[in-house]
Amino acid sequence: MGINLSEESILREIEQNESEFVEFFRDLIKTKSYNPPGNEKDVALKIEKYLKDAGVKCELFEMKNNRANLIAYLNDNFEGKNLLYNGHMDVVPPGDENEWKYPPLSATIKRKKYIYGRGTADMKGGTAAMAVCLKILKKLDFKCSGNLIFNAVADEETGGHLGTEWCLQHILKSFKCHFAVVGEPTQIKPISHAILLGEKGRIQLKIITNGISCHASAPFLGKNAVYMMSEIIQNIDKLDEIIPNVEPPIPLDKLKTLMSVSFPNEEAFQRIYKEQPLLSNTTKALTQFTKTLTMIKGGIKENVVPDRCEAKMDFRLLPGQTFQTVINALTRLINDLGYPVKQDSDESLDEPNVYLEIEEASEASYWNDWESSDEVKRFYDIVEKIYEKKPFYFLFPATTDAKHLRNTGYCPQTIDFGPGNAPSAHSIDENIEIKDFLNAIKVYALFACDFLK
Repeated sequence: MGINLSEESILREIEQNESEFVEFFRDLIKTKSYNPPGNEKDVALKIEKYLKDAGVKCELFEMKNNRANLIAYLNDNFEGKNLLYNGHMDVVPPGDENEWKYPPLSATIKRKKYIYGRGTADMKGGTAAMAVCLKILKKLDFKCSGNLIFNAVADEETGGHLGTEWCLQHILKSFKCHFAVVGEPTQIKPISHAILLGEKGRIQLKIITNGISCHASAPFLGKNAVYMMSEIIQNIDKLDEIIPNVEPPIPLDKLKTLMSVSFPNEEAFQRIYKEQPLLSNTTKALTQFTKTLTMIKGGIKENVVPDRCEAKMDFRLLPGQTFQTVINALTRLINDLGYPVKQDSDESLDEPNVYLEIEEASEASYWNDWESSDEVKRFYDIVEKIYEKKPFYFLFPATTDAKHLRNTGYCPQTIDFGPGNAPSAHSIDENIEIKDFLNAIKVYALFACDFLK
């Protein structure tokens, strides 16, 4: 893709105002929006002021408990091609702040290269870059046949129900979307940036075993709920035999081929792939159903047989695997162990039993016909030009707001791409390279011009 005058103007505008853009980004990092509880309104107000001062039209949708969503757009024409940029304003809590090198809300710059703080990668970097992109195109008086819409949302870190899902139901449905980019961090060091085409589904499940309490000196008079849970956990791998096998959307060999283009040659890729467990384990997770015990709680007192035990499990699903498939398989496994599964938490049973409660769930999502899309190829070319390294097409083992855009049918042609090293997300000393943030602005702005020309 050759650089014309319009592109030169965009790149020059970014390079001449780098300090301003970085300070705007740092201001968002310093604005507390840990979720829970959220408080995204404070971030939304700063984005709104930044864009309105540049002449960009914005609408802020306030919700209770200091939460909000924001939508901004270049013009009033929604009849042509519409490009949607989506970024969330909430971040996960920092954990023990004493373990951080720098305070998580400080947005500390080190070596003039990195910014440290909670949300730098996930994902105030992508959100800020998208807002800056809109300001630049407005300042340069970009004329287009369609519209660029920026949606800054709440609640992504706890499912997106009050954020992107709410916006789809109340705002976005008023116009069509022809392509969407979610600005999650997609750099995977030491390789390159990924362009994400889909993600796995998720079930966060609580398992409750109900036994019979008694004095620990005569344990045979009761039924130990912790032992019941132990039986279930020890047999959990049998789910792999019960749940019908489905093919992953991109098989392992193809995933490795897509990834290998970012390396100098095949030999270099194979060597790094073997040396870096992050790569091999991630591709393995992307191509199969996974299950992980994450929490367990039980016991009343050291001399009492526990009558209740709770465990939480995280299941990750491939496209084609449903919530009910997993629940049915787990119910069968538990029944085979000799325990009935209650259909309702209030159901009264005289014998030891198990109750399953879905706390959070989302289906897998995938852009099926991405390989025939000229738009995603042009996006790829722009990323390669700006970062001076080939990106690679990939999937995501976790979940993002892209699932709402794809699975509702609103915009199946949705990708994830944004600044930040993905493994840095949610970590102690989360950070981002300043150059990566600035490059993302360039990618978003150039692609918007290309798509809407």
